[in-house]
Amino acid sequence: MIKIDGALLEGGGQILRTSLILSQIKKIPCQIFNIRKNRPKPGLQTQHLTFINLIKEIFDSKIEGNYLGSQEITFWPGKEKKNKVKIEIKTAASLTLLLQAILPALILSQEKKEIEIKGGATDTFFSPTWDYFENVFLAFLKKLNIEIQFSLKKRGYYPEGGAEISLTTFPWKINELKKKNLSFLEKGKFQKIFLSSAASLFLKEKKVAERQISGAKEVLKKIKIPLEEKINYYQTDCPGSSFFIGAVFEKTLLGADNLGKIRKRAEEIGKETALSILNEEKEGGFFDSHLADQVLIYLFLTGKRIEIKISKPTNHFETNLQILQKFFEGNLKRENQFVFWDPQN
Repeated sequence: MIKIDGALLEGGGQILRTSLILSQIKKIPCQIFNIRKNRPKPGLQTQHLTFINLIKEIFDSKIEGNYLGSQEITFWPGKEKKNKVKIEIKTAASLTLLLQAILPALILSQEKKEIEIKGGATDTFFSPTWDYFENVFLAFLKKLNIEIQFSLKKRGYYPEGGAEISLTTFPWKINELKKKNLSFLEKGKFQKIFLSSAASLFLKEKKVAERQISGAKEVLKKIKIPLEEKINYYQTDCPGSSFFIGAVFEKTLLGADNLGKIRKRAEEIGKETALSILNEEKEGGFFDSHLADQVLIYLFLTGKRIEIKISKPTNHFETNLQILQKFFEGNLKRENQFVFWDPQN
């Protein structure tokens, strides 16, 4: 059994999500203690229990300690039980975090899996917006021959949630990755910038989506790169807005996103996001600072030698890297922004 300190580095829910899904995939029991020990509300919260119960329902895993506020959990991997799952979430829990957490185990199944979710938020704080999830995260998974189909039926914002999505995964064709080494180092030529502004219909009269874009353009006008923009308003259960910018390069796409906030002008949301994407581009990584930690698990699961250049290491990245090394054997080498992993298969 692998034992993991839940107060490690980032010290949040990511440790739980990464550890449990690796435990299920590798069929190695694990115990996590000090879960969210130093957070304002220590222990498991509702969104963490939603993830744990989803694993249990799909894979028939055995779990001890899965209750609200628990700071210790013991997990025994199970066998596949269901290929179709419908879940209902009564809070504004992040759907992008939930899906990112469960996907690695789903795509390694021998059969396709179908998940329908009612409730939760597609766009909420401390998690990727739906546009980032679709345009950056899922787009990169395609490079690894990972096939995922989804339907966004209804957006959900904090605090009401109320989103509706369906998602289908197919068995990962890892063997079709012919290269012995996976190298993600050079971005290639800077081609264009893509702006996607989304808001609730509650905010259409105030032109919030348009104003988010105009704020971003004020910052981006100083660089001579073609701009594309998309504005969408959605029927939602509560007011809310989100903003995504993608910097499109020949070989990759960097992303930055933001959420509308009470008492903050929409133009400021756009400006902040534009400054973030320019900083990501300036760092020179193949991955932006958020995608790097999100895709590490998939790179390790390929069983291939990995060489990547990240924008800048975050606590989330360092945390995932340490947890992965508890489940995989190999040699890790670091040189500034470069990370090299040589697995011992």
